[in-house]
Amino acid sequence: MEEEDDMDNVKEHLYKVLVIGEYGVGKTSIIRRYTEGYFSPNYKLTIGVDFALKVIHWDPKTKINLQLWDVAGHERFGHMTRVYYKYAIAAVIVFDVSRPATFEAVFKWYKDISEKVMLTNESPIPIILLANKCDLEEFPVDHEKLNLFCQENRFAGWFPTSAKEDKNIDEAMRFLVQSILSLSGKIPRPLMTRDCISLSSSRSGTPASEIGGYMVDYSYAYPTDESYNQEYIPQKKKSCC
Repeated sequence: MEEEDDMDNVKEHLYKVLVIGEYGVGKTSIIRRYTEGYFSPNYKLTIGVDFALKVIHWDPKTKINLQLWDVAGHERFGHMTRVYYKYAIAAVIVFDVSRPATFEAVFKWYKDISEKVMLTNESPIPIILLANKCDLEEFPVDHEKLNLFCQENRFAGWFPTSAKEDKNIDEAMRFLVQSILSLSGKIPRPLMTRDCISLSSSRSGTPASEIGGYMVDYSYAYPTDESYNQEYIPQKKKSCC
């Protein structure tokens, strides 16, 4: 009975987090390492967007369902990012330390997301920067440069990461979740997009199927709680052929 009472007192949250950056920087590898605990050296191009779910028992009274949206690197040049970004409450921008051009693109991704998504009080969502593949010793991370860059561009923080060696990924995501939770007392809803499009509320929907931690393309409805009180129902993706 006591255990049942404790479960009734657990507050559950669903947070949508974007993982963005140029192609090949390791976004999918970071997500797999974080949600499934493994690394694959085989590169597979993400088409459109993929989904992953991480369940975090933050403390005895808080359960967090972290939904990670893995947005394909080429999508910045398309028109779908506004759809993918909708109702996100935080973001991770990733670059590859061995490819300087991917760092140069970070600000473009930052600008893209800042123009398309914000919290309901019009403040920016928390964004962290990951300097990925830091296991490559021939490409040292310039800490001073990244500290200055993140301060100037209002990033919540940055971390040198390696999906291959499982370095700083849990730490980075824990920092991001803490940044999200710090908004809870101030922001009653996660965000609106600048075009202020809202979807009608619906409690119906087919539960999403889950394969290896990845959420696949069946429609579903978000549960409603005070941290996510607008429901968003992603539509089933259409095959290109």
